[in-house]
Amino acid sequence: MNFYQRFPRSFVPGQPFKLSRSKLELFTNCPRCFYLDRRLGVGQPPGFPFTLNSAVDALLKSEFDIHRAKKTTHPLMKAYGIDAIPFQHPLMDVWRETFKGIEYYHEPTQLTIGGAVDDIWVTPAGELLIVDYKATSTTSEITLDAEYRQSYKRQMEIYQWLYRKNGFKVSNAGYFVYANGKKDKEAFDGKLEFDVQIIPYTGDDSWVEQTIINAHWCLSSDTIPDPAENCEWCKYREKAAKVEEW
Repeated sequence: MNFYQRFPRSFVPGQPFKLSRSKLELFTNCPRCFYLDRRLGVGQPPGFPFTLNSAVDALLKSEFDIHRAKKTTHPLMKAYGIDAIPFQHPLMDVWRETFKGIEYYHEPTQLTIGGAVDDIWVTPAGELLIVDYKATSTTSEITLDAEYRQSYKRQMEIYQWLYRKNGFKVSNAGYFVYANGKKDKEAFDGKLEFDVQIIPYTGDDSWVEQTIINAHWCLSSDTIPDPAENCEWCKYREKAAKVEEW
């Protein structure tokens, strides 16, 4: 039974409720969209599935699982000087499955926070390293500085927080495994080749707790919050409503 079967789809004040990592990100981006979605049941239209990204994720997981079973270090990890191996745990497959993942019940708010990781590595000292797979295709240097990639950092930090709350020893160090599709080949020949690199990131999950409290306060209010200044969804709804009034 997944969390959609165990929890109601719309928040009811005073009752337990499930919030995924992505919904906390929605709150961070725009409290109004978050309230419309989780309190009133009016979500944003779903985006198109990134099937190529999903394929890359599956292949990377399979590749790292070979070393997980052997308790060996992946050559890419060795190349970047990462002293760790893929983490073995009976719940590893559950943690990586969408709509299951790892969960933590936040007693002060009665919110269950959950999310599905891509991978976890472990150091000789027993510290967990949260790992996220990303796929792109660019000729530019890949960094975490782009505005839209700030959400990647928050994603990792929420996972770090979740595993700490579940009693694990978690390092602040995390890693993004980036698969970058090559565009400089003379011919396609029915295959897409990738350069794979690891980008380190030092997380800070100190913001997560207060964000959960703020999200709960938002949902518990009977007043729809103001939109975020830069929310394109809210701007669209506002313009559409004005046109419809004519």
